[in-house]
Amino acid sequence: MSVMFPAFLDLTGRNVVVIGGGAVAASKVEALVGAGARVTVVAPDIRPEIEQMDVQLVRREFLDADLDGAWWVVAAAPPAVNRQVSKAAEARRIFINAVDDPEHATAYLGGVVRRDGVTIAISTDGRAPAIAGLLREALDGWLPRDIDRWLQTSDDARRRWRQDRTPMEQRRPQLLELLNALYESKSQIPNPKSQAAKRAQVALVGAGPGDPELWTQRAVVYLKEADLVLYDALVDAAALRRFTDGQCFCVGKRAHRESVRQDTIHRLMIRAARAGKRVVRLKGGDPFVFGRGAEEALALAMAGVPFEVVPGVSSAIAAPELAGIPVTHRGTASGFLVLSGHAVASFESGIAVIEPNAVPLVVLMGIGSRAQLAQTLIARGWRAATPAAVICGASTPDEWVWTGVLSEVGEAGVPEDVAGVIVIGDVVRMRESLAGSAAAEEVRYGRH
Repeated sequence: MSVMFPAFLDLTGRNVVVIGGGAVAASKVEALVGAGARVTVVAPDIRPEIEQMDVQLVRREFLDADLDGAWWVVAAAPPAVNRQVSKAAEARRIFINAVDDPEHATAYLGGVVRRDGVTIAISTDGRAPAIAGLLREALDGWLPRDIDRWLQTSDDARRRWRQDRTPMEQRRPQLLELLNALYESKSQIPNPKSQAAKRAQVALVGAGPGDPELWTQRAVVYLKEADLVLYDALVDAAALRRFTDGQCFCVGKRAHRESVRQDTIHRLMIRAARAGKRVVRLKGGDPFVFGRGAEEALALAMAGVPFEVVPGVSSAIAAPELAGIPVTHRGTASGFLVLSGHAVASFESGIAVIEPNAVPLVVLMGIGSRAQLAQTLIARGWRAATPAAVICGASTPDEWVWTGVLSEVGEAGVPEDVAGVIVIGDVVRMRESLAGSAAAEEVRYGRH
């Protein structure tokens, strides 16, 4: 790998071409539009969120001529297409960022921190994007929240230095004195953390199905007091910053992606707690429902670190509920079974203890294997016509719901790169009854 030359690009008003119309492309387009670029998106299929942006859309396969006149190219397509884009860009002397495809890239985007006019970019020369992300979050936690005051102070000082012709070697020490003076008045203010009621050193906190408004009051209290927050991939990172000034690191696990090992998470919590930091392990749903919270609690207990478990609303209940599906209903279901769909063998063991169609099933982490899970159930005697639902992005603005029957679950066109819940049973029919009411048209199952 060559040594990279760092640079910042002014793309304002310049033509940028994005090849690809999926979720990854959408995030790139949003950033490019935010930088003022004139963006053209070329792809046969383009996601709705891209369509809503101020960009030009070309709905077809990529042609080399699409790069004519471009200043910058982003390839977020399959490797074969990226290879073609790379050759076309090389012929036109245009730098190309090929997302997760360093072989076909000549430019690499690192983790970026932006705050009040300060931009910090971190690159690993395309080798380890996950490391760049961790470093970005560390720097984001370190960067002062009032950096705008720093910049304003520096601007004022620089004007005086120019007027007074202050030598360059004297400016930095003077600037440090000015910045320190910003906090002298604050030094007498009691630290709210020191006044807070004594709490556990580590909190295993449930973040619910997604919407931060569903976080519990105790969860918010712990976040406000936290020095370090280790959060899951499904947690709203932008919302998290509204509740804490602590350092925040994403340690979540997503299918087919680089992730932080579980034993590494244990070590991070224990080491930080022993260093005197207050730690929050923020987990999607409830910590003890397929969240490996019990493993983390055991690791803390064995290390002698005081901890508390703060329950969260499990998506096993919240996702169906927000979609208008009760997991129990008098006369229809007096109980329900929650299973993980991550490992088909474990799923088979779970359904072996019940009669087919005896209770509704709620399946977490089964979106990717939903076709195989449906086939397994039908092979064990479940009715192919059993009502079924797939719910993705529950409680978020991107919530997506499909309903049908068990035999069709594998055909549900689930959005890319999302987590979801599968519900199988007659309780799914309640969604239609609720959706038909006037009240449900005004208030969507509790979400305004």
